[in-house]
Amino acid sequence: MGTEGARALLEGAGRLTLQTGNLLNWGCLRKKCPATPGEEVRDCIQKTLTEWSSKIGQDQNQETLEVLECTVAQAIEKINPEERDELKVSAKLFVVGSNSSSIRDAVDLACSALGVAQLDSVIIAPPPVEDGTNLSLEYLQPYWKELENLVQNKKIVAIGTSDLDKTLLEQLYLWAQVKPSSNQVNLASCCVMPPDLTAFAKECDIQLLTHNDPKELLCEASFQEVLQESIQNVKANKWIPLWLLRACTRRFLRVLALTALSRGAGPGRAEPPRNLVPSAGPGRAGGRKEGGQGGSGGCGGR
Repeated sequence: MGTEGARALLEGAGRLTLQTGNLLNWGCLRKKCPATPGEEVRDCIQKTLTEWSSKIGQDQNQETLEVLECTVAQAIEKINPEERDELKVSAKLFVVGSNSSSIRDAVDLACSALGVAQLDSVIIAPPPVEDGTNLSLEYLQPYWKELENLVQNKKIVAIGTSDLDKTLLEQLYLWAQVKPSSNQVNLASCCVMPPDLTAFAKECDIQLLTHNDPKELLCEASFQEVLQESIQNVKANKWIPLWLLRACTRRFLRVLALTALSRGAGPGRAEPPRNLVPSAGPGRAGGRKEGGQGGSGGCGGR
């Protein structure tokens, strides 16, 4: 019923923010077991968009919003302040189609969605690079600096990385003011932790974790496809996903937050930078407790 109204709102908006809320509150998703993390993300986005659009009226004179918030009231659940000290709130951030400046927006939205002042742990997935180019410290540095600023501003307690080999992890560790507290290793890339990575992580008190996220959890084409499937005849190809954040606690199965930008949807609206550009709580395989952050220098400085 609300497809027309939802489509009109999307056509007039410049930015879309989407929050799934606590997936434990989505009965249909809770019963379904997604085959892959990518399928889970698509299912969550589609369900949220479909439910949201069904609640939108068909009033053609409704107010057009520059920033459109897509949420479903019954799924939103904030953390009880009385339980906050007992819960660890972890998140993984995937930067999709923007630069490092979107990291603060992602963390702020996640904190707002969960009703908390800070996140206990944020892991960032490697920003995608051009084909044939290897991820380097120089490329990673702007993203890490943004995370360090959030630690210093007490928005995040601990920050970690994903899929860094021993060489790059060591380079980051030696350069960073706020040291990585963890590094995720993809189960698809190795059955056994690389010995050199394990030794370095142990020496520098970095926790090694495992994950099964694909290299690209949500691409532009995939987001546009699910948007088109959820809201018929919407101009999906003008929407560019900027970032995706997945958070969880012991009581919250998953909370997904997403921001997308409209491409050229009005005068003065800039297209996001296309510099080609992270699972909370997976299995543990190495030795560090999350939380402490060291200064600059080698492992001995901790």
